[in-house]
Amino acid sequence: MAVEASGAGSDLVQVVSLLAAGVVAVPVFKRLGLGSVLGYLLAGLAIGPFGLGLFTDAHAILHVAELGVVMFLFIIGLEMEPSRLWGMRRAIFGLGLAQVGACIAALTLVGIALSFSVTVAFVAGTGFVLTSTAIVMQLLEERGALSTAKGQRIVAILLLEDLAIVPLLAVVALLAPGGGEASGMERGVAVAIALASVAALVAAGRWLLNPLFRLLAAAKAREVMTAAALLVVLGSALAMQLGGLSMAMGAFLAGVLLSESSFRHQLEADVEPFRGILLGLFFLGVGMSLDLSVIAANAGLIVAGVAAYMAVKGLLIYGVARVLRASHAESLERAALMAQGGEFAFVLYTAAASAGIIDGTTNAVLTATVILSMAITPLMVIAFDRLGPKASASTDGIEAPEDLVGSALIVGFGRFGQIASQPLIAQGCSVSIIDTNPSNIRLAEGFGFKVYYGDGTRLDILRAAGAATARAILICVDDPAMAKRIAEIARAEFPLVPVLARARDREHAVSLIEAGVAYQIRETVESALILGEQALLTVGAEPEAASAILGAVRRRDVERLELEVVGGLYAGRDLIQGNMAASTHRAG
Repeated sequence: MAVEASGAGSDLVQVVSLLAAGVVAVPVFKRLGLGSVLGYLLAGLAIGPFGLGLFTDAHAILHVAELGVVMFLFIIGLEMEPSRLWGMRRAIFGLGLAQVGACIAALTLVGIALSFSVTVAFVAGTGFVLTSTAIVMQLLEERGALSTAKGQRIVAILLLEDLAIVPLLAVVALLAPGGGEASGMERGVAVAIALASVAALVAAGRWLLNPLFRLLAAAKAREVMTAAALLVVLGSALAMQLGGLSMAMGAFLAGVLLSESSFRHQLEADVEPFRGILLGLFFLGVGMSLDLSVIAANAGLIVAGVAAYMAVKGLLIYGVARVLRASHAESLERAALMAQGGEFAFVLYTAAASAGIIDGTTNAVLTATVILSMAITPLMVIAFDRLGPKASASTDGIEAPEDLVGSALIVGFGRFGQIASQPLIAQGCSVSIIDTNPSNIRLAEGFGFKVYYGDGTRLDILRAAGAATARAILICVDDPAMAKRIAEIARAEFPLVPVLARARDREHAVSLIEAGVAYQIRETVESALILGEQALLTVGAEPEAASAILGAVRRRDVERLELEVVGGLYAGRDLIQGNMAASTHRAG
């Protein structure tokens, strides 16, 4: 019994140390601007075999934690409707194949230059081509780029790499001593099993999963729904694994099949906590797996390998991106994100070692090279963010203002400026419009608007846009500091032209009044008041009473703003009606 208690206590120490490592390291590293991934990696190194020694078998943890990557791909799949995925087919099979093919060829040559045999160089380079899905997805999510166009292109490449692991493993089997002796029948059976796994998963997704979730929802057993969500993710991953395919690809496919389901958001909410914990555990496991003794014994080869593989892969990624017409900034960012090796390299190297293509020492060296590249990636991304070029939209084909004449000048043509323009245009007024966002300008053109490219904080642009002859200047930009600066310039240079401005909040409204605008309105005030009036009607108020109450609220708001202009932001707070029982605020 004492031995059992001791073993249980040791297990608990390991669980607590894992949780503590993540809880302590991640907030610190994010506060320092270094990101959560690097925090997890270094925390894993600290508690692993070559740190405090709290764990001796990092690969066992890594194996379990790979489920975090699986769940991440499931959630990504939930965001990818089949039509959207079909729309990405060119990026997946065009951009993805171009990058993977070019990198395999170049990295094989790097391996030969590092004195590996041709076969070993091919296996080493091929493994390094497979980027870490976990790290790249996490970094994209932290940067808010996962749903952007450039983020989706990276996702497409990662999907192609996940697909590529299957033929690459087959190639490794053929390269093994005696591997070419496998019969065509055996290879045909393997392909048939893989295709059958995909077909079975698609069939289950189309005709089984939605009825199952409807049945479980009717039972109103919350914990069973969570269990069913996990069953779908892990079951689809297992089906693909049994078919010789990637577990992550199986989970992604299941997510795509459920992306149009009415249970999509429920599934995402159920899986998300497990995904976050297991993905963090995966990064901790990668950190633990960094074998410092192997690095020390082969330091020269590993450092040269990391530098050469990452440099060549990064250059190839950049080159492919530029050839396919990505911008300089996007191409550099993609290279910084994807220059490392990934978790699928471990699978490929293990298969190669089992097949006798590489020995144990070479496997350890290549694995250490990949892990070190994964650890370096967050630092490369940080360096890119601080030192790299900032992406800027092209202004090709967009005109700058020159000698414009109009009844009104609108500065800023986003969602607010577009609505504000409608009454003027409906009255037949001529309207000049400038904006600094090329995307907005091109989009507006498709809806029948002529918008010029120009910065309203520049006096020469305002003059060219017709501010001096306009009967009104409308400031509709969403940057408070920019709006105030435009107002100050307009009042100083065109004192006879009334300036009407959009305000972000009350503090911004006060600053605009002090800058001399003739009229300002907070961007949400009218919509919020109308919603409040509709709420009154919904809860049973008479229309006349609701209208009277709204008028009183408007009067108090105007009075409060006048007090704030004179006495500061808190000068009119007694005019606010609070919902505390002991409130001393005045009634309307």
